[in-house]
Amino acid sequence: MTTWRNWAGTVKANPQLVVEPETVDDVVAAVNAATGNDQTIRMIGSGHSFTAAAQANGVMLRPQRLNAIRSVDTAANTITVDAGVNLTALCDVLDQNGLALTNMGDIRVQTIAGAIQTSTHGTGRDSGTFAAMVRELELVLADGSVATVSATSDSELFNAARAGLGAFGIITAVTLAVEPAFRLHAHEHPASFGDTVESFDKWTAEHDHVEFFWFPHTEGCLVKKNDRTDAPAQPIGKLKAWWDDDFLSNTMFGALCRLGRAAPGYVPVINKFAARALSERSFTDVSWKVFTSERDVKFVEMEYALPRAELLPALGELKDLLDNGPWRITFPIEVRSVPGDDAWLSTAHGRDTGYIAVHAFQRMEHDWFAPAEAIFRKHGGRPHWGKMNTRTAADLAPDYPHWADVARVRDRVDPDRRFANAYTDRVLGP
Repeated sequence: MTTWRNWAGTVKANPQLVVEPETVDDVVAAVNAATGNDQTIRMIGSGHSFTAAAQANGVMLRPQRLNAIRSVDTAANTITVDAGVNLTALCDVLDQNGLALTNMGDIRVQTIAGAIQTSTHGTGRDSGTFAAMVRELELVLADGSVATVSATSDSELFNAARAGLGAFGIITAVTLAVEPAFRLHAHEHPASFGDTVESFDKWTAEHDHVEFFWFPHTEGCLVKKNDRTDAPAQPIGKLKAWWDDDFLSNTMFGALCRLGRAAPGYVPVINKFAARALSERSFTDVSWKVFTSERDVKFVEMEYALPRAELLPALGELKDLLDNGPWRITFPIEVRSVPGDDAWLSTAHGRDTGYIAVHAFQRMEHDWFAPAEAIFRKHGGRPHWGKMNTRTAADLAPDYPHWADVARVRDRVDPDRRFANAYTDRVLGP
């Protein structure tokens, strides 16, 4: 029996059958066969979710061969791709056609369908989550039919499925709104925690994209500000890029995390060193190269989406918790924000949103996630669907205005829960 594990090693699956479809007809055949054998069926992505969102113990569809670029429309600024196209390949194709994604997170190894289904996001004053970029979805439904949905064609299924955890159908293609390619000027600099919190609202109003990382047990932060520019590209030099992004951010950081795991008492000193090692820098490059970075050090993560007004108060409480608690945390806390969107299960649905992400080095205890989650919940937080959480459908329902609509659409398109797994049973209900 094949054993599948996600990137972080937090989830494994033992599917009864693994299928690698190449066409929509292949997916239809797999869904019909699963129905005939009374099996569940799910499409995995790249395995970058920390939760069991992609777990498939019935029939597992692997998307590597669903990788066609179906169309690029430079006049309408749209692109249609198969669900298995990963973000790196997508960015390459867009670049070749003078186009770009409006916003991105900092990792580009996910499949486009996986990124959409878990409400993946970046940070931005005017540009939101991946779900906000979706213009059309092609899905194979539980009865074996193929549906193409949009804001004007079965809008309810479209609104439910855009960040739907694969619970409404197997996504086989996605049409995204894109825009002419652009460059970003990046300015990264250290700052104190107090100055960062005091200035964050001002910075997010003045700059296109702002995020920061706070190093626990210190007063140090690294701030990243990205702004659109017509200036020519001036990328980081190869030597500095290797030093900053490869050696310091991956090789050295991984070694420091291993030291912290072996000797937790040294973690505050390690974090102070890490905060000071990252110096100020500025550069200009094509957007996707600025948005994203390499992540070689493995970790587990929990992230919560909070009403924007609650972001900094919640962060202050988190800092008090970690400053006064017994835990030793090597990974920085990441803070971002985006405008609201209208996808029913998007973590940014209906409200401007701030995100706090907490991380723990692989195989280090992360029991502090529980009290952190309690803080986030107190401030009206919604969990990132692909990151660690303990939520259930019963306590999530009040956080989503269209929860009853989501359940009604799911009952319509998948009454027998052909696309369910243990995680969707917990967070969406059986």
